[in-house]
Amino acid sequence: MRSSLNKQRGLTFISLVFILGLVAFFTLLVLKIAPIYFNNSKVKNALAAVEQSVDITTKTRQEILSSLDKRFNMNYVEYVTQDDIKIIAQPGYVKVDIEYERVEPIMGNLSVLVEFHEGFEVGNQ
Repeated sequence: MRSSLNKQRGLTFISLVFILGLVAFFTLLVLKIAPIYFNNSKVKNALAAVEQSVDITTKTRQEILSSLDKRFNMNYVEYVTQDDIKIIAQPGYVKVDIEYERVEPIMGNLSVLVEFHEGFEVGNQ
């Protein structure tokens, strides 16, 4: 019995291919999803910069939208359209919500859906 255990060591070729396939799949998944989250961090930074601007509560909806658009263009933000941005601007109160989603095809008919909701509220309503 002892000699048969010594002969049964290591991985078979099929188990090695299976493990390498799993590693390749998860690597592909990370390479597809990581840029989406990197883009979202740029959206968060642009929102934080607009929120920290000195006179944000006195700006109109168009001025806030223009400021966001400039920051998005500077940082090469993708996937966010003007339809995804909701701005409520009243004297002394500003609320900005950005809600968008990204569908990234992985392979064949397999896709990943990532949804984001970012925003801020400044002032008294």
